[in-house]
Amino acid sequence: MSLAERILAGETRAAARLMRNIDDNLPSAREELRALFPHTGRAMLIGITGPPGAGKSTLVDQITASFRTRGKRVGIVAVDPTSPFTGGAILGDRIRMNRHANDEGVFIRSLATRGYLGGLSRSTADVANVMDAMGMDVVIIETVGVGQDEVDIVRLAHTTVVVMVPGMGDDIQAIKAGILEIGDLFVVNKADRDGADRTARDLASMLEFTTFTEGSWRPPVLKTEAQRGTGVEELVAAVLSHHEWLEQSGEMDRLLRDKHATLFKTLLKERLFAEVWVPLQKHGDFEVLLDGIVARTRDPYSAVEEIIEKRLR
Repeated sequence: MSLAERILAGETRAAARLMRNIDDNLPSAREELRALFPHTGRAMLIGITGPPGAGKSTLVDQITASFRTRGKRVGIVAVDPTSPFTGGAILGDRIRMNRHANDEGVFIRSLATRGYLGGLSRSTADVANVMDAMGMDVVIIETVGVGQDEVDIVRLAHTTVVVMVPGMGDDIQAIKAGILEIGDLFVVNKADRDGADRTARDLASMLEFTTFTEGSWRPPVLKTEAQRGTGVEELVAAVLSHHEWLEQSGEMDRLLRDKHATLFKTLLKERLFAEVWVPLQKHGDFEVLLDGIVARTRDPYSAVEEIIEKRLR
């Protein structure tokens, strides 16, 4: 049996192996993903993003527990940063979610960014699709927490939860870089800290400056204490409410079109780059081009045009 067939039969080891192959970018993984794709599209995708230290992993752990009490199977994709110097990564999110390690209804996969920007790993969407095909009812994607540029999650998740904490300049951060635009829900975590009420008020005030059309979703601002589980049930209820709104308003159709358009363009760019780059590097042509560019006998703009003309036309 293929890995895809074994995954559809409920074999978690096959799923883990395919996820590893996906992360290693093995060509064989594409065949398995093709076979699994018709069996995807059923899971609710929840994105959890926010700055480092906001307590995202602890919050994911609590959200998972809440969905498990509802009888839902949960997949977790936890993205951790990669060192720009050594290439290594400490996949620490599994430690924080250790209580679910022996729960057959929970599947946790940690991914390293491997230099990929935007808060996600290159393979995040594919790994989420594998969890979807496995029969997970909910897939939670926790981004790496890189800061303001972390907007890729909005193109992947159905519901994006932005987690902030008091005392980290959140009132300023929320103004910048489209943070307000990417959140479907805003959570002020560690709400027992001084300044939590102010942070929540500042967020709510800034949302008032956003223009909402009639019938559109208005992001709520919630407060949680993830360590104690306080406010988690209200957060899960808000996530479910947003998902229901997506379905009833027809916004889910637009969201899915945007999501798959992004996936298609990403795959196309990767494939076209590989079609050009691999033979260019393999035959030593790149070093010749580079020598000319460094010596200023060639310019990189004309070189790119020539390569495209030669390889793709």
